Amino acid sequence: MQREPWPHVAIRFLIEVAIVIPAYFIYFLVRGSVEGQEDDAIARAENLIELEKTLGIFWEVDIQEWTFNYEFLINLANWTYIWGHWPVIGALALWLFFFHRPNYAIYRNAFLISGAIGVVIFALLPTAPPRLVEGYGFVDTVTERSEAYRTFQPPAFVNQYAAMPSLHFGWNLLVGIALFRHASFVGMKALAVVMPVMSFWAIVATANHFILDGIAGGIVALIGLGIAITLSLYMSDWRKLEPT
Repeated sequence: MQREPWPHVAIRFLIEVAIVIPAYFIYFLVRGSVEGQEDDAIARAENLIELEKTLGIFWEVDIQEWTFNYEFLINLANWTYIWGHWPVIGALALWLFFFHRPNYAIYRNAFLISGAIGVVIFALLPTAPPRLVEGYGFVDTVTERSEAYRTFQPPAFVNQYAAMPSLHFGWNLLVGIALFRHASFVGMKALAVVMPVMSFWAIVATANHFILDGIAGGIVALIGLGIAITLSLYMSDWRKLEPT
């Protein structure tokens, strides 16, 4: 297959940057727009705790206590939460764009669609993360152990009460799906399976999300992917139509 000329590639890349960068800042600006709803956000978090107790999955405190038994696990959880998210998403975008172009748009759209769903929920139903709920012994390990995360999530933009759904996990799940489907090396496919599992553990072990936040984030991400695939198939069929 003939390679696409580099000037065309450069133009396509700049177009993608023009799409993704504004979306990134809109995502954070919307997340940071919720003010004066702290009490409601805490109340929703308390309701999540009660629901998890009813379901028998209120394991966050136990997971943190087990993690704190091993210093390296605390560091691993923080490292996974900080460096295993935005840098990984950026690397995936570049990999898909330059080496799997036919599939790139599907995942880009999946991220954008799931992000749009997420910010609507963040705005309408702000929910506090475990680290901001008192009385259960949650420890904010990221804030206590590292400042690196502030590089990727500027404090001025971040809404502290946007825990539900956890797109931190949901988007890492999309990364895992993309790697598993399109990577040719067995090691990369194994990483694709391990990475979302590690991400789910990290969001809970660092007290940034409840278990139900993670489950909801995965569902939202899969909905976004499903819509993106449907749109891709629809557009493909549309292009095949003969002019009348």
